[in-house]
Amino acid sequence: MDYIIESIQLLLDPDWIMKNGGLYLVLLILFIETGVVFGFVLPGDPLLFISGMVIASVDNAHYPFESALLNLPFWMLLFMTSTVLGNYFGYWFGYKFSHLFDGNRDTILLKKRHIQTSKEFYEKKGGFTIAIARFLPIIRTFAPIIAGTVKMEMKRFTFYNILGAALWVGSLTLLGYILGDNPWVKSNLEFIILSIILIVTLPVLYKFIFSKRAK
Repeated sequence: MDYIIESIQLLLDPDWIMKNGGLYLVLLILFIETGVVFGFVLPGDPLLFISGMVIASVDNAHYPFESALLNLPFWMLLFMTSTVLGNYFGYWFGYKFSHLFDGNRDTILLKKRHIQTSKEFYEKKGGFTIAIARFLPIIRTFAPIIAGTVKMEMKRFTFYNILGAALWVGSLTLLGYILGDNPWVKSNLEFIILSIILIVTLPVLYKFIFSKRAK
């Protein structure tokens, strides 16, 4: 557990990111978090915010362009593509291995509470879950997998997949780009990251707490 926490802390360090793969590493992380079963532990929301900060710093993110204004849409498009492909992989995995997601037992990688929460959220919100799930930790990993298990129509899945990627990547990366050059933001980065995590996690916590009280 300590190793996982330490690894996540490194992923939230802009300097460490730039020294260990840069924004290309972010592409891999986004793919894993949005479709691979063990990806729910990864910090996608604050990572997109930090990526926006990195892009705003031309000295650190001069690839492939020297202008931050050109780098921003370039990397946002790549981030969106990565998370769209991640969802497609999750859909395929859920479709192919639907017997693993019955939600009746815990396994090494899968906890039935995670699967059940995603299923309930999916049943209530329908296809729109694929879009808004990007903003919900844990659910964003399992939502495309659950969509695959219930064999959601591919055209509908594709529409909400792309919509969710555009909203998630666009809002958080742009926010980091705009605020990242602010001295107060730079000196209070840990507080900002904690706030982002708290805001995006509240809906999940709310559901978890009140669903328990209702039983």
